[in-house]
Amino acid sequence: MIVEAVGLRKSFGSQVVLDGVDLQVAEGTVFALLGPNGAGKTTTVRILTTLAHPDGGSATVAGYDVVRQPAKVRAAISLTGQTVAVDDDQTGRENLVMLGRLMHLGRPRARQRAAELLDRFDLVDAMDRRVRTYSGGMRRLDLAMSLVATPRVIFLDEPTTGLDPSSRTTMWDAINELVRTGTTIVLTTQYLEEADRLADRIVLLDHGRIVADGTADALKEQVGGDRLDLRFGTADDLARAASRLGPGALPDTEQLLLQLPSDGSAKQLHVVLDELRDAGIEVARVSSHRPTLDDVFLTLTEHR
Repeated sequence: MIVEAVGLRKSFGSQVVLDGVDLQVAEGTVFALLGPNGAGKTTTVRILTTLAHPDGGSATVAGYDVVRQPAKVRAAISLTGQTVAVDDDQTGRENLVMLGRLMHLGRPRARQRAAELLDRFDLVDAMDRRVRTYSGGMRRLDLAMSLVATPRVIFLDEPTTGLDPSSRTTMWDAINELVRTGTTIVLTTQYLEEADRLADRIVLLDHGRIVADGTADALKEQVGGDRLDLRFGTADDLARAASRLGPGALPDTEQLLLQLPSDGSAKQLHVVLDELRDAGIEVARVSSHRPTLDDVFLTLTEHR
């Protein structure tokens, strides 16, 4: 495990932000921290990147203690925070070369590295424009700057917030490429689709505590299997259908919707529809629904 935390605690005054958080991140994977605003995601990242001290517990990154060996931790990581950290008055290439020089790469290697990263993040066409003229590309440049060196762990704190779908997809492709080369990614996000697509493992935080931990598929299984959604035209039809189909049927009177556990088979669907037809109950619409991370989020947290 390249990142480990045991019993992390952090409070700001009387507000408890982290209440005994344990984490384990395997090397060469994408690890996602999910949770609503105020759940403790950013505070966790700040502790793991040595920007904040925990009130209790311990954590190591790349084998180094985040409190006792902060310089060694920083040498092994990079951080892309929620605020873009680039110089608006320089071009994209100038930002990358400057950072390379600051990291003692030497002028030729800094220029070479800048060219490599501009190509990787599809910024070649914009490399000689002032960064203030960038839109979604500014976020991609911010991630590129975190890779000027070769960090073992990259912390991405909501890296695609505010990006259009095309820029977000470019970022996802870049993250996948980094993992293929052995880099470890610790990602915080509020985009459940993003975690579903990228993460090898997901931890769901709520009120500073872990409420779920596992792969995307495992978390979805926690909230149930497939289900049928039957929508009706009247409240009377909904009530009669709920009574007819038994205790497993869950009615939603506001949406005139009835949800049934499903094995995903066409046979079950035909049986249900035939039974309702025989009872003279008309179904306005039917659909099959598999659990998503949205369902996990809504079921396992108190935020709806």
